Amino acid sequence: MRINRVSALLAALLFTLLLGGCSSSGEYSRQHTVALVAKSTQTEFWLSVFAGAEAAAAEYNMKLSIIGPETEEDYETQNLMVAQAVEDGAEAIVFSAIDYENNASAIDQAAKAGVKIVAIDSGVASQMVCTYIGTDNYAAGEMAAQAALDRVEGKLKVGVVNYDISSANGQQRQQGALDVLEESGRAEIVSVINTLADAEPARDDTVEMLNLFPEINVLLAFNEPTSVGAAQAVEELGLSDTVFLVGFDSNVETVDGLQEGSVDALIVQNPYAMGYLGVESAYRLLTGQDAGMERVVDTSTQTVDRDNLFTMDSQKVLFAFNSG
Repeated sequence: MRINRVSALLAALLFTLLLGGCSSSGEYSRQHTVALVAKSTQTEFWLSVFAGAEAAAAEYNMKLSIIGPETEEDYETQNLMVAQAVEDGAEAIVFSAIDYENNASAIDQAAKAGVKIVAIDSGVASQMVCTYIGTDNYAAGEMAAQAALDRVEGKLKVGVVNYDISSANGQQRQQGALDVLEESGRAEIVSVINTLADAEPARDDTVEMLNLFPEINVLLAFNEPTSVGAAQAVEELGLSDTVFLVGFDSNVETVDGLQEGSVDALIVQNPYAMGYLGVESAYRLLTGQDAGMERVVDTSTQTVDRDNLFTMDSQKVLFAFNSG
């Protein structure tokens, strides 16, 4: 009887080991670790990114950490966070670069340490990125310019409110917009400013620009904080009827402005998808399921104005965070 019991135990152990060998050295059974290093943790855009990332982490049983600096200009802190994530054992990093050039070395070092890199929202000058997930920023800039061209008659006198000049996505959006405006033959670029990615300084800088150039009748703002600040400036100066503002992203204040008149159109991205697909891609990379993975994934954008604000499609993109 004792020999039979020992034989049964050995058979059970052998069966368990054989099962383990089918799971690609345990890749599918163990919990992987991913760090999401964002540009900021403060705005509704990033809260929506985080909601998507957390949903994917729960679905794929990933251990997820979410970190980011206090301001969207602090690339040095981002670099330190990348290094710390590597030291803490992150197997993959989902990253949105504040500075296209100055974040590159930190990402290169992380990749050389064996960490898989997924870029979302804003790219980085590194050849070590496995995939980029986010908006086609040049095309989104084209959409912003076209929104104004389609809705404003006559000559457009344009003021541009952009954020950090080293941020790839903001510069790509600006270039797309300027190219379309130039091609139209109806637009003059009166002033371009780069302000902090924070509503208060963006408002102050926009007020100053509008006071210096009262001929401006179109404003383009290229992310959530600058859009909020630009809308506040338009309202503060009583220019809702004379200045056509195209902003970016979904924010309670800009959606209210769309209804009340200080905002005229929003180019709305899909941050929830960026977060979800970023973490899902990290999982695929870490579990050997990356065959056929695309190098660039466009998460799409949509133009929302007062005419389509309450359609189902617009409500879904404006309030994706709430549905996550």
